[in-house]
Amino acid sequence: MDDLDIARQIDKLTTEEHRLEQSHVGEGLSKEEAARLRAVEIELDQCWDLLRQRRARRESGGNPDDATVRPAQVVEDYEQ
Repeated sequence: MDDLDIARQIDKLTTEEHRLEQSHVGEGLSKEEAARLRAVEIELDQCWDLLRQRRARRESGGNPDDATVRPAQVVEDYEQ
């Protein structure tokens, strides 16, 4: 997956995230929708992390293709 593919995936996931968040304003999401929203949020974090890894490798003279998707528990525990 190259940077453009990752950016496209981020765009797709962001669109889905916004749709889910706005679909039931004031009502709350169903259990399934809430689970899907959480999964989308995690996948977004993984995509952003992968994109940052690729950029860092490229800037340091490394191969961006050596970057890998990190497990959800890793990217979710980053301090903001």
